[in-house]
Amino acid sequence: MFFIKMKKKNSNYRRWIMHALSFILAISVALPAYIQSSYLKQYISLEVLSLFFVASNAITVLMIGWFPKIIRHLGNYFTAKIVMVLYGISLLGLVAANNATLAIMFLLFFGITSTLLWINIDILLEEASSDSKTGRIRTLHLTFTNLGWIIAPALSAYFVKIGGYSWPFLISAFLVIPLFFILISQRINLKSKKKYTKENLVKSFKKLWANKNLRGVFIAATLLNLFFSCAVIYIPIYLNTNLGISWKSLGVIFSFMLLPFILFEIPAGFLADKYFGEKEIMLIGLSIIFLSLLLFFTITTTAPWIWAIALFVSRIGAALLESMRDTYFFKNVNAKEIGYINIFRMTGPLGYLIGSATAACFLIFLPINYLFLIFAALLAPGFYYIGIIQDTK
Repeated sequence: MFFIKMKKKNSNYRRWIMHALSFILAISVALPAYIQSSYLKQYISLEVLSLFFVASNAITVLMIGWFPKIIRHLGNYFTAKIVMVLYGISLLGLVAANNATLAIMFLLFFGITSTLLWINIDILLEEASSDSKTGRIRTLHLTFTNLGWIIAPALSAYFVKIGGYSWPFLISAFLVIPLFFILISQRINLKSKKKYTKENLVKSFKKLWANKNLRGVFIAATLLNLFFSCAVIYIPIYLNTNLGISWKSLGVIFSFMLLPFILFEIPAGFLADKYFGEKEIMLIGLSIIFLSLLLFFTITTTAPWIWAIALFVSRIGAALLESMRDTYFFKNVNAKEIGYINIFRMTGPLGYLIGSATAACFLIFLPINYLFLIFAALLAPGFYYIGIIQDTK
C-alpha cells in the first residue's frame, strides 16, 4: 500500500507512513528490551549491571545533546538512514557476541542508536501534524508503537526458549530491512526542506526550564522513564531470578500488562483534545503508577496471574501519563525546534540513568524488592510539577 514509491502525498498519508515505521521499529527495539538485563547478567553481577546502565544512559544523553548539530547539517531524513544502518549493525553484533566485552559494547551501541531513531521519527511526525489534532495524532501514533511493544515480549520469550538470547537480536536485526525499505521508498514524502532552529542544548534547556509548562512535562516524562527503568531492567530479573517465574510465563505476563497502552491512549487523547486538559489525566496516571509500586513491594506470591494483574494496573497509569506527556509537549513545540525535541527524548535515557544509579547505590545493602519503595518516593515530586502546569484547554 504505502510501501510503493509514488508522488508526494498529504500530511495524513505521511503520518500513516510514520505509524508503520514506528510499529516495526517498536517490535525491533522491544524484542531485546525485556531480556537485555537477564542477557547481561550471564556475564556480570547485578550491581555491575546497574553501573553499566548508568554509563550507557549517560553516554546516550551526551549523544542526544550532539544530535541536533548532525540533523541541521545532514537533514533529518538522511540522518535517520545512517542511524538505522548503525542500529542494524549493533543488533548483528549482539548476535555474534560471546563475551562480556562484546556484549557490553554492542548493547551500548544498541541503546544509543535506538534512542536516536525515535528522535528522527518524532521530527518526521511533527512535520506532518497540526496542533488542533495533536492529542489524536500522537495517541494514535503511540498506539501503533505500543502495539509493537505488546507483540514483542511473548515473541522474545519464545525465541529465548528455543534458541537462546541471540535469537531475539537476530529477529530484531532482520526487521531493519523493511524499516530501511520504507524509509528509502518514501523519500519524496518524508524528506523535508524545513530549516531547524540553531540553538545549542544548554540554551534550549534554559529556555525550557524557564517555562513552567515545559518544565513540568519534562519532569513528568523523566519520572515516567524512571518507572520504565524499574519495569524493564529490574522487574524481569526480580520475577525470573528471585521469584523463579519462567520466561514462558513472563512472556505472556509482559504482553498482557502492555495492553493498556492500546486500550487507553487513544481515548485519553480524544478526551484531552475535546473535553479536558492534559494535566488532570497526567495526575491520575502518576497516582496509579505510584500506588502500583507500593503494591509491588507487598506482593510476595509467585502466582503469575497476580503479577499479571498488578503489572496491568501499573501500565494503565503509564499509558495515561505517556499519552498526555506527548500530547501536551507537542502542542507547545513545533518540528523546527529540534533542541526542545532532543531534550524531550533525553528524558528516556535520563530516567534510566537516575533509575539505574539509584539501584546501584541501594542494591549494595538492600534486597531488590525495596527498589519499588525507593522508586515510588522518587516519583512523589511529580505531583507538584504536574500540578502547576497550565492546561491547553
